[in-house]
Amino acid sequence: MSFPEKLREARKAKGLTQEGLAKKIGVSTRAVYTWEAGTSTPRILKNYEDLSTVLGLKMDELLSSGDKFVLESAEEYGYRGKKQAEALTREIRGLFSGGSLSEDDMDAMMLAVQQAYVDAKKKNKKYTPRKYLNDER
Repeated sequence: MSFPEKLREARKAKGLTQEGLAKKIGVSTRAVYTWEAGTSTPRILKNYEDLSTVLGLKMDELLSSGDKFVLESAEEYGYRGKKQAEALTREIRGLFSGGSLSEDDMDAMMLAVQQAYVDAKKKNKKYTPRKYLNDER
């Protein structure tokens, strides 16, 4: 089930309108409408956290591990990190298509590659010129 379907189903199960859900999590009604329509997704991890709290779901029920990884990369490394994470997850999913790995093995592989990506980003940060770093050393 896709994120828009999960969101719509959970909202209706809680007896909330799109407007009511929007007020509870502090976004516009239009935002909830576009999320449910599948034309956009929340841009920040906090919106997912608020949705899971209000709807009584776990984050893992709303997001796939790849989606969570992309959001975390965007928050930590900005636009470029987000694009790299999206490309990485797309390529990994492509490797799994038509394969014979179990779901658990695919998840373990995805998590291992994601961790390797984060480790490489942290290691390479020490080679980044200071003017490009967000925080001062």
